[in-house]
Amino acid sequence: MQGLVLQGGPHDATEQSAPLDYGQTDVDALAPKIDIHRAVMRGRCMKSVAVMERNGLPIDINTLEQLREHWTDIQSRLIDAVDQDFGVFDGTTFRDNKWAAYLWERDILWPRSESGSLALDAEAFRQMARGYPQQMGPIQELRHTLGQMRLNDLVVGNDGRNRCLLLVFGSSSERKTLSSSKFIFGSSCWLGSLIKPELDRAVAYIDWSQQEFAVAAALSGDVAMMEAYCSGDPYLAFAKQAGAVPPGATKQSHPQERGRFKVCALAVQLGMGETSLAARLVEPEIFGQELL
Repeated sequence: MQGLVLQGGPHDATEQSAPLDYGQTDVDALAPKIDIHRAVMRGRCMKSVAVMERNGLPIDINTLEQLREHWTDIQSRLIDAVDQDFGVFDGTTFRDNKWAAYLWERDILWPRSESGSLALDAEAFRQMARGYPQQMGPIQELRHTLGQMRLNDLVVGNDGRNRCLLLVFGSSSERKTLSSSKFIFGSSCWLGSLIKPELDRAVAYIDWSQQEFAVAAALSGDVAMMEAYCSGDPYLAFAKQAGAVPPGATKQSHPQERGRFKVCALAVQLGMGETSLAARLVEPEIFGQELL
């Protein structure tokens, strides 16, 4: 049946119905176990994903080729611009000992691996950038850019559009598990500027605002959570409700506190315990317990 479908059309009536009849046997076997409401939602999702995979995203080919050609020089300039505040690179190489010295001199507590050494994986830097966005954000973004920007892996078709298999429902949480190096949105955020519509066309990027928080508030019926969401910044409102920041606090005046309560709010929704929460915030376990 796979061979019949993959060979392409046109198909006569028998050939058109055969794969459907074959697929129906799987449906009949699973139907008693299917949650119909969620199954329909997943089906609608797959329909949308198929449209996205077919359409792709228009890419500025000329700029992409220039980036590929001059990437070595761009790397050096990026490092020069960011590392002047850190001093942890030798050429294009990140030096672990220099990073350890930087943290020691500033008395910064950093996550450690099971062996006791500094954790230098991407997740450790993401965690610290969430808790200390102004101080750790630049070095985290630089490392991410240098590590993820494999421009030759970015898949662009003859029509100038970026397409890859999105692999929806690929993880246990039903999130996508696509290849970040092949997809334009999987690379560093500034590479989004490569998305360029054709002449006389436009592209809009529209994102949900705290969607998971809103869904959790509605499903739980938690009045305080609904009020926090309706404030426009639920994480800052959460911090205010907990008395961690003054009523007049803003995202700019209390970025660290807001970042911590954001991590806490998301952690609760994902079932994270106090130990993991404290580790993500690089704080003692009692701190994670108190936040929860």
